Amino acid sequence: MYRFSAFASILLAFTVFHGSAQQAKDKVTSIYNYVDAFSPNFYRKSGNEYRSASGKPGPSYWQNRADYQISVRLDEQKNEISGTEYITYTNNSPDELEFLWIQLDQNLFKADSRGSLIVPLSGSRGGSKGQVFDGGYKIKAVKLAVGNAEADLQYVIEDATMQVLLPDAVKARGGKVKIRIDYSFISPDYGSDRMGVLKTKNGKIFAMAQWYPRMFVYDDIAGWNVIPYTGPSEFYLEYGDFDVSITAPASHAVVCSGELLNLKDVYSHEKQKLWQQAANSDKTVTIRSASDAASAAKSSGGELTWHYKISNSRDVAWASSSSFIIDAARINLPGGKKSMAISAYPAESSGNAAWGRSTEYTKASIELNSARWLVYPYPAATNVAADASGMEYPGIVFCSYKDKGSSLWGVTDHEFGHTWFPMIVGNNERVHAWMDEGFNTFINTLTDDGFNRGEYKEPKKNMHQWGTLLTAPHLEPVTTSPDNMKEAHIAYLAYYKPAYGLVLLRDQILGPERFDRAFKAYINRWAYKHPAPDDFFRTMENVSGEKLDWFWRSWFQNNWKLDQAVLGVNYVKNNPKNGALISIANLEKMPMPVVLEIKTKGGKTSRVNLPVEIWAKNNTWTFLHASVEEIDRVVIDPDKVFPDYNSDNNTWKSK
Repeated sequence: MYRFSAFASILLAFTVFHGSAQQAKDKVTSIYNYVDAFSPNFYRKSGNEYRSASGKPGPSYWQNRADYQISVRLDEQKNEISGTEYITYTNNSPDELEFLWIQLDQNLFKADSRGSLIVPLSGSRGGSKGQVFDGGYKIKAVKLAVGNAEADLQYVIEDATMQVLLPDAVKARGGKVKIRIDYSFISPDYGSDRMGVLKTKNGKIFAMAQWYPRMFVYDDIAGWNVIPYTGPSEFYLEYGDFDVSITAPASHAVVCSGELLNLKDVYSHEKQKLWQQAANSDKTVTIRSASDAASAAKSSGGELTWHYKISNSRDVAWASSSSFIIDAARINLPGGKKSMAISAYPAESSGNAAWGRSTEYTKASIELNSARWLVYPYPAATNVAADASGMEYPGIVFCSYKDKGSSLWGVTDHEFGHTWFPMIVGNNERVHAWMDEGFNTFINTLTDDGFNRGEYKEPKKNMHQWGTLLTAPHLEPVTTSPDNMKEAHIAYLAYYKPAYGLVLLRDQILGPERFDRAFKAYINRWAYKHPAPDDFFRTMENVSGEKLDWFWRSWFQNNWKLDQAVLGVNYVKNNPKNGALISIANLEKMPMPVVLEIKTKGGKTSRVNLPVEIWAKNNTWTFLHASVEEIDRVVIDPDKVFPDYNSDNNTWKSK
């Protein structure tokens, strides 16, 4: 009898509850489909021996390796780089490889290259801004090196790719092959905003990237990832050790990824002492002054060879100039480890006091990210003032020589943030730009807060405004390859939208503690490996303990909108003292948790948080708010932290 009475009471309450809210619900037109949003079949494949269903590398995960020994000479008059590289390629895959694929990035700058032919007349980072010159690689020899003997190899060049045909296949599971390539190229003055030659009063600044033939990646997802470099997307590279010798005019200072091995050969005794002083100083120490650069620019004759080495890296870049002012300081890393922050910039960049803080910015960015995520792995971090607006390489970045103040902090922090994505976590930038640019833009929001007591902290964003921008109907989904989206959309889809998606996930869905634990697990699991999107999604779910398929579909896989609305307020038995029945709706395709601010006529304000699961089988939702007086106002998302593109229906006011 008791059970029946309880059930009858519940049924009666539901009838009153449902009936009083139904009028408001009947007026709703919603395109939200909860089956689409919460369908359990988000992952296309189950885990396998290479990639676990938990998001970890599988027990048989493998990746290949490429080690480089490179010697080049810079001809300052011709803007020419020429030299020889040896590539030792290790095949850890289960497949024998009868040929190799190599990237010839410089061929983008040939007048008839695919990349040149698809560069639009304006609004592109790609190409060389109409410069007419003899661009592209000159491949002079490709040889197989076995012991002390070398033999010519057959090769085929198609646009920006080279296929090297081998007399014997490289054996699976540890087979090796060593090849030699002799090459040269003329540097563009402007190379797709990634490299080039900048003229200053004390000489040219050569910022050299994509400057050597590089191995394509062979992986368990696509085999050979042969995608001709046509810009503006970036790179996907194997890890290995780099031993680099750069011969430049004696008037130049050369900076490069990694550790300078022959300090005594290239710097005077006095400069060596300053170098050591900087390596042990938390304050910036000038090693090569403006007067040193001016004097060097007037000297002539002779050459010096600079010898650098970087280990377990996916790339290497360098810069050379007589105009460089060089300063440096110590980077303090967790566990008592040390590195060195170095800046190289011309006199034109020193007068505005901005580049005088470059080493401070570099040091802070790396210390903050190392403390939060994973320790910075390289012996030095060098910031170079160049013509590029911002470009990242392991241990070295190029930033605009014009930057100052907050803009220099922002670009320095962003480019060195790329140390973690994709230098350490080596995702495929060519296909999944959001996994490095977006993740990096996200971690920048945290370093902005932490630098110098928030000196450059960004004001809190109105996500209603950003929601309108980031879910505009003309935009492609975030997971679109950058080669397959409008270049003008890349800033939104590769940088901002994934970054603010992670901010949402951290601050509004998982909470900082759960998010940080999962995100750090992803970094540790995939450090120096090649993750795919599913590896990230699965790791975040497995470590946080939260099913997030609805979120991945909404924000990353589709360009869905969010529109939460307050439909109305009724009272139980038409009496405010019995509590309020508040009805809300999800009108667009994207679900999100709900935060409501409720204010009574008497001035009492309270917050109600509803989980996203209210939308797992409903387009509308009515809940009982235990108030005892009339409601004056109800606002969904009062802090504007969710990307609701339509604010007009977020507020209900009493009549």
